[in-house]
Amino acid sequence: MPLIKKFEDILAWQEARKLVSSVYRLASSGALAKDFGLRDQIQRAAVSSMTNIAEGFDCESQVEFARFLGIARRSAVEVQSLLYAALDVGYIDETTFKVEYQQAEKTKALIGGLKHSLNRSRQT
Repeated sequence: MPLIKKFEDILAWQEARKLVSSVYRLASSGALAKDFGLRDQIQRAAVSSMTNIAEGFDCESQVEFARFLGIARRSAVEVQSLLYAALDVGYIDETTFKVEYQQAEKTKALIGGLKHSLNRSRQT
């Protein structure tokens, strides 16, 4: 694995950034834009995923970075759960749900892979 010098180089962060952008676009129109609680929560969860990767990267230890990655991953899962809420109350359609859910899934998988890689490197 090449040495990563800045958090912007982390693929998981790049995908989390895409998730933030798509969630904000989604939340800026339609009925979801008027549901301040759900809108704000899904936006916060997406931003949390991205920012915890960046914040963790600047930690003093791999253990602490892994902890932040765990938070980031759970935030991506929170986005997925909130997408179900938006779907169930009719704020988004099935197609939109699938696209957004897949972006959150991709983000979650990359974060999990990075965390796994950190844990493996600590064991060797």
